[in-house]
Amino acid sequence: QEEKLRDAVKITACILGTGLLIFTVLVNSVAGYAQNIWDTLGHFWQTTWLKFYYLFEGKEWTIFFLGAALVPCLAFWCFNGILMVADVTGKPTFITRYRIQLGKNDPVDTEKLRQAIYTVLCNQFFISLPMLVPMFYVMKWWGSTFNKELPTFHWFLVELGIFTLIEEILFYYTHRLVHLPVLYKHIHKKHHEWTAPIGVVSIYAHPVEHILSNTLPVMTGPMIMGSHIVSITAWFSLALVTTSISHCGYHLPFLPSPEFHDFHHLKFNQCYGVLGVLDYLHGTDTVFKQTKAYQRHRVLLSLTPLSESIPEAPKRAE
Repeated sequence: QEEKLRDAVKITACILGTGLLIFTVLVNSVAGYAQNIWDTLGHFWQTTWLKFYYLFEGKEWTIFFLGAALVPCLAFWCFNGILMVADVTGKPTFITRYRIQLGKNDPVDTEKLRQAIYTVLCNQFFISLPMLVPMFYVMKWWGSTFNKELPTFHWFLVELGIFTLIEEILFYYTHRLVHLPVLYKHIHKKHHEWTAPIGVVSIYAHPVEHILSNTLPVMTGPMIMGSHIVSITAWFSLALVTTSISHCGYHLPFLPSPEFHDFHHLKFNQCYGVLGVLDYLHGTDTVFKQTKAYQRHRVLLSLTPLSESIPEAPKRAE
């Protein structure tokens, strides 16, 4: 028995040692190859940034406006423009077949949609845009936002992680705050007029809520970190597109799952956060975890709608 044990240990050590050696070689090779790619891309983006910087002659407000306002706004409306075509016309079916709440917004009420677009535009032009003015002076105070040298890709990833964490904390607690009965009635109820949300209503909200829950959680991270304008542009664009995905009403292939926030619009008192971390800690996702929506809450890696592969249980006849 002892000899068998020793032999087994030797064989295991040999296999693990060989595997570790091969793994180390592969990791080093892949890391070196990846580093070469990042170096090449980094040179491209650095050159592009300098051309852009000199095109506007280093005019910082113009550069800040284009990066923090215009580019994210274009990303928001281009993405939601495609979704609104599907919402209004029911085509293309490649999108509409992935609808989460079946039978809702099929098609969307166009009058209700017009009102939502009007409110969203007001929030963008009369709230978000003016809030960029004090942000601009905060970023100038840091002195690194308009540097001619871009941050490294690795540093941007660090920043992105910090931005996401700050947004999760601020959004969760301000969101729960506006769900207090007195605030819900006068402020947050407007956003919840859409129990089956669509992408554009991600920033359809009362002005107070738009400041507290939509804008400040996204702006705070870059202001704390003194981020470069290119990092701010990427983060604002990403934040607007991801919140549109969360509200879009379609669980599309290869995109983040919107089931979590869609369930919040359906049930009102569950799933307050973005990532779900604070919902887990505070127990505000317990009902969600007992549903089919929770089973569907993952990235769809096939073309079969999850509403078909994981359908809702049939309702019992009364």
